[in-house]
Amino acid sequence: SPRRSRMGRLARLGIASLLLGATWAALADEGTGKGEKAGDELTVYENLDLDNYDLPLDNYGETVDLSNYEELYDYGDLAPKIEVGTLAPPSKAREAAPDPGTTAKTLELQPPSPSSHAGPQEPGTAGGPAGCGRCLCLGTSAYCDDAGLERVPPLPPHTAYLYARFNRIGHVRAADFAGLVQLRRIDLTSNSISRADADAFRLLPELRELLLPGNRLTALPELPRSIVRLDARLNRIPSAGLRPDAFRDLAQLQFLHLSDNELDSIPAPLPQSLRSLHLQNNNIRSLQEDTFCDSRHHGHVRRPLEDIRLDGNPINLSLFPNAYFCLPRLPTGRFH
Repeated sequence: SPRRSRMGRLARLGIASLLLGATWAALADEGTGKGEKAGDELTVYENLDLDNYDLPLDNYGETVDLSNYEELYDYGDLAPKIEVGTLAPPSKAREAAPDPGTTAKTLELQPPSPSSHAGPQEPGTAGGPAGCGRCLCLGTSAYCDDAGLERVPPLPPHTAYLYARFNRIGHVRAADFAGLVQLRRIDLTSNSISRADADAFRLLPELRELLLPGNRLTALPELPRSIVRLDARLNRIPSAGLRPDAFRDLAQLQFLHLSDNELDSIPAPLPQSLRSLHLQNNNIRSLQEDTFCDSRHHGHVRRPLEDIRLDGNPINLSLFPNAYFCLPRLPTGRFH
């Protein structure tokens, strides 16, 4: 009948409406979940603290302070800088790369090349500079610091700078530097040197700096006339351990540092070239009026000698007022 047909259509419309409503609800829930998930991810990224990843380079020089590097290590010979303008060609190792089919096990069974071995090279061995022993020789410098040496090692004939600090060298022999006519600096700081042959350094025509602090010397060997800086602090040298007029003919000597020894007098005469004289912490009790100045020439001013250290000695410097008239500055020490 028409009434029953109309009721059937209404029923079908109701069922369709219910199904549509369920579908929309499901879609709304799915969209909400996605929205919440996206919101959660954004929240996580917003909470990331990236301050620790900020690496400004403006203050790099203040952060990494290398200003004292030269003072600590004091290497006078700098290796030449290598400027790279183009990319290097492929290395032979890359050209000879193993076939992709080679297994890791096969590679492990291959013997290592001789150059892969680490450790010090003995003189004349392959892979290392000849004549350096346990030292590292670069250019004209030989670096032998803290190498357990008990004597000065054999060096290449072109060596100009030797650094052999913090070893156990006890005796410097005349033959140790024979033929090394290009040597300009010898640094033997903090060894156990108690004796040096008289001619150990005298025959080195280019030697400018001789550094011997922190040893056990009781006598100073003869020095070459080319010497500019002598540092023999922290030894056991008495005045009797210095030759008479030891420094008079050293016309290029500018820095003479003999502090923390056992001197009982100021070594004189001193060359006119001298700029710095450090004698603190000895046993000096008196000085001569002509130690620094020539008493016959009162108009002469000894301008280069501006740094005299006599502190830590039992001398009263005020007892010798006529000894300083030619100096640009009074010595550092006790004046009462």
